[in-house]
Amino acid sequence: MTPDTLRRQRRGVVAAAMLSPLWLLGCASARRTPSVNGATRPVDLWSGRLALKVDGDAPQSWSASFELQGSPDRGSLELFSPLGSTVAHLEWTADRAVWQARGETRQYASLDALAADATGTPVPITALFHWLQGQQPDLPGWQADLSQLDDGRLSARRNHPQPALDLRIVLDR
Repeated sequence: MTPDTLRRQRRGVVAAAMLSPLWLLGCASARRTPSVNGATRPVDLWSGRLALKVDGDAPQSWSASFELQGSPDRGSLELFSPLGSTVAHLEWTADRAVWQARGETRQYASLDALAADATGTPVPITALFHWLQGQQPDLPGWQADLSQLDDGRLSARRNHPQPALDLRIVLDR
């Protein structure tokens, strides 16, 4: 295998682990639950399936089940295989992000940096939280369809800059 092939495969696994929840978000549902470790503050929690498609010279696509908890400032994302095993675990705070998969751990300065490394292109994770809450942030190049959010479906497309991205989410009911 060439170094480029290995790099694409690594990005595919990282992206699937990170972004699978985003694509399937359309079927996920939001619910308030107590946070772990006895904290009484409720946290946002979404689960479902996501799919991400990256167009371009080397098209790629990923899908996975997911559980997304928290906010753009602090949270976690679990990505699961079709059989339910954990494919990847992500955690972030305002000043760092950690990705764990296949016994490997990587640290990044931000969630956006992790997403860009995983997919080879910027992906607006912060906007995902807004979309899940039915809000349309001003995000140049992106068009989000929230018309089916009440039915647990969300889709978003980025046409520029290239490569184009399609994100679909289906939330659990």
